[in-house]
Amino acid sequence: MSHDGPLRIAFLTYRGHPYTGGQGVYTRHMARELVELGHHVEVISGPPYPHLDDGVALTKLPSLDLYRMPDPFRIPRLSEFKDRFDVLEYAVTAAATFAEPLTFSLRAHRNLMGRLNQFDLVHDNQCLGTGIWKIHDAGLPVLETIHHPITVDRRLETKHAPTPWKRFTKNRFYAFTGMQTKVARKLPRILTVSSNSYDDIIADYGVDPERLHIVHVGVDPQQFRPIDNVNVVPGRLMTTASADVAMKGLAFLLEALAKLRAKDDSIHLVVIGKPKYDSKATQLIKELDLAESIEFVSGVTDQRIVELYNEAEVAIVPSLYEGFSLPAIEAMSCGVPLVATTGGALPEVVGADGVTALQVPPGDSDALAQKIGWALEQTNLRSVVGAAGRERVIQNFSWKITAERTVEHYRALLAEISANAHS
Repeated sequence: MSHDGPLRIAFLTYRGHPYTGGQGVYTRHMARELVELGHHVEVISGPPYPHLDDGVALTKLPSLDLYRMPDPFRIPRLSEFKDRFDVLEYAVTAAATFAEPLTFSLRAHRNLMGRLNQFDLVHDNQCLGTGIWKIHDAGLPVLETIHHPITVDRRLETKHAPTPWKRFTKNRFYAFTGMQTKVARKLPRILTVSSNSYDDIIADYGVDPERLHIVHVGVDPQQFRPIDNVNVVPGRLMTTASADVAMKGLAFLLEALAKLRAKDDSIHLVVIGKPKYDSKATQLIKELDLAESIEFVSGVTDQRIVELYNEAEVAIVPSLYEGFSLPAIEAMSCGVPLVATTGGALPEVVGADGVTALQVPPGDSDALAQKIGWALEQTNLRSVVGAAGRERVIQNFSWKITAERTVEHYRALLAEISANAHS
């Protein structure tokens, strides 16, 4: 069977939220570019559902969505339970473990079993649930993307937990990583987004390096670009907090902001993301008296996000660890000077310190405050580091290149399976 022509791809994402987290961003842009290349793409997603472009089909797999805002960890009504997977989702969540990767994968397996002949392959985005292996076992080839192993989140979250009980609950929440490790070891071809993630996946999941391949993710430099008629707001810093997790390092940026404001109270922060009422970040904002100098922005258009980047004097990625970091390349693509930590894959993504971005060690609010303060004093930083950062993104990271390289891996996977069937 030839695999040279257009492919029929089922693209799975267990949660495709368009604004908080890289999964929805990856799904939207990959699906669009794959369709542009002439392939048929159907996105199969659990809630919250992704925003998709014209030409991309969306199949929604409803769940109890027990983490939805504004009432996370709600107790569902009896009428909401439609089948055994809903019961399982509630039972696993009630045991304080994150259920979605498991239950979404089982729903996806059920959905695809009657439609095996409608697709050439499945591209699973980081779910790694038991049902994903069942899909592959049923004869529908699965290509997996692992942005980074969630075991890293588990380690960092438990390390930064303030009490032994919190540490215990974090460990229990992340119990699903055991399942993900097992599934990852079985799948024949896996993509990841950086050499840093590549090393972590081999170390944490024990995946055979022969089956693991690096394809960088991207950004659309036509969309994320410098805008001439937008004025930079003096003292404005910007960051993206995709979730309130220790790994994203928002706490260290808040401490740095308090230090900077002690010297100059015009310095303020715009955060793309929603605050959580009971989070460490929210407590810190109160403790450090920062409420007046921070604005959380969520649910806005991509165009508005680009404008916000252009209004910022400096963009910041304060993460303790990143498997890649879309916010870093979005900021760089807009030509705004970026201060990033050296956590995880960030140095690999943002390039040379002082050339295409400014770098600080992760988890060090003093170093962060110092570097941001220095950056705010440099009048030519945008025209030098900002411009070089944009050039780096244009040369290395675009969604079109990501999609083309991914298709090469689709074809390689299908050729391997075909060869094995005939041997």
